[in-house]
Amino acid sequence: MTEPVQTPRLDLVALTPPFYALCLAGARDAAAEYLGATIAADWWEEQSIMAFWLQTLHDDPSVQPWLARAMVRRADQVMIGHIGCHGHPGMAHLEPFAPGGVELGYRVFPTYRRHGYATEALHALITWAAVAQRVPGFVLSIVPDNVASQAVARRLGFVKVGSHIDEVDGLEEVFALSAPRPL
Repeated sequence: MTEPVQTPRLDLVALTPPFYALCLAGARDAAAEYLGATIAADWWEEQSIMAFWLQTLHDDPSVQPWLARAMVRRADQVMIGHIGCHGHPGMAHLEPFAPGGVELGYRVFPTYRRHGYATEALHALITWAAVAQRVPGFVLSIVPDNVASQAVARRLGFVKVGSHIDEVDGLEEVFALSAPRPL
């Protein structure tokens, strides 16, 4: 079992195959009970990514700690978004930007935006990965018109290092951050 990563206001809870199976089966109440949180309506619009993550975990269960985590707000036990890595540290496509690093992704559901949750969750996941897992670097790929996410990246110290064309999202700017080195 992958332990949650905690922030001052959130628990970042690893999403598991049984959870995805319940979601994909449309068992909303059972999925919420399994997660231990109310699930925001926006989550149910993400069926294709749920199926992708379920297949990823089926193919490689060792990716569990790195993949998606629910952002559960402790004050009311509501899933307000999700965050995670796109895979294990050291994926080949990250070599030019963050050798040995991970690519992070997140989504705060619209109702919960503009409260600092993305910054808080990213900071906690980066700290967990850098300290507990010794990940040396991090990447965020952000579409140019997503001004809010670019501001979050810069606030956390990410620097624009390039761009690429994503099959789904089109042009994305690549931001990288090196993990602090222990003294």
